Amino acid sequence: MCDVGNYYGFLAAFSQRHPALSWQSQSWPDVEEWRARGRAKMRELLCYAPAPVSPNAEVLSSIEMNGYTRHLVRYAVTSDRATEAFLLIPDRLTGPAPAVIALHDHGGFYYHGKEKIALTDTPSQPLQAHIRESYGGRPYADELARQGFVVLAPDAFYFGAQRLEPDAVSPRLTEALRRYATGSDDYVRAYQGFAWQMEELVARTIFAAGATWPGILFQGDRAALDFLLTRPEVDTRRVGCVGLSLGGYRAAHLFALDARIQCGVVAGWMTTYRSLLRAHIARHTWMVYVPGQTPWLDLPDVVTLNAPRPLMVINCNKDALFPLDGMRDAESIIRRVYDALGHADQFRCAYYDAPHSFPISAQDEAFAWLTKWLRE
Repeated sequence: MCDVGNYYGFLAAFSQRHPALSWQSQSWPDVEEWRARGRAKMRELLCYAPAPVSPNAEVLSSIEMNGYTRHLVRYAVTSDRATEAFLLIPDRLTGPAPAVIALHDHGGFYYHGKEKIALTDTPSQPLQAHIRESYGGRPYADELARQGFVVLAPDAFYFGAQRLEPDAVSPRLTEALRRYATGSDDYVRAYQGFAWQMEELVARTIFAAGATWPGILFQGDRAALDFLLTRPEVDTRRVGCVGLSLGGYRAAHLFALDARIQCGVVAGWMTTYRSLLRAHIARHTWMVYVPGQTPWLDLPDVVTLNAPRPLMVINCNKDALFPLDGMRDAESIIRRVYDALGHADQFRCAYYDAPHSFPISAQDEAFAWLTKWLRE
């Protein structure tokens, strides 16, 4: 049995084509040509390239924490859109330090973005529950800052400071929200249902406008990197990225498509698209579809476009979002590229006996990986 019944057969057969720009598709004597062609094709398919803008950043607040200072910052993403982020600066820096962009997950939790991975003063009960389930109770961005990394945790499109505003939507769709005080635990829970309900309509509108949701997300992550690199505390030669779930998906593409990223950690989103077709598509958000991509590059093909720079993939073998064979196939595709380029040691894939999450033990391994390649 499969999710789409009798349609599965012809769609699965169609998906068997080997991606034309995969490292495995042909001999690539010029590695830089292969890399350039792959990145150019992805930029074309993402269908979202607004003109670059100056971040025009402002610091909204600053709080001294245990071992670092947390700044709430606001900066431009495009000429008509801005976002907010937590910028964590370690204490006692003596010069430019390595930096990490920490990318939050989806998790059906839209009201917050950056707050899912960085400490806040009065987290709601739903937020605390999400952090326990997804991160073992530890917002990992703070631990990275305590270990000496400058950390930027931005709100992605549709989350946190960029969330869909109910007041601008039809009243019939926001009735449940009006029962509760804005920001209360009950309001946060009700907002998740509202945003989940609206996600499909937003996706269809994005596609009809000629863009893609991943294109909007990835452009926002590049804008975050643009801002981060303006900070005097940052060593621009030592910048990495890390994320879980949708954050892992974003980290994979930021690592792959932006040569300014020197090291990446992808947690909970590395598989082949083909392996999802039978019974896993329904478990995923509208935010991860790039029409027309798979004839050119599968996800593991994309992430290798920055090889042989150091890459860690963290999987959970009880992850219900992905079949284990899809995770294993993706690992093999990536490993073949690193082996061929003579840098097998710069790729690591780890499996944890856990459901979809970024356990503390996995976080610690990720921090060690980032330390090895960005600090030592």
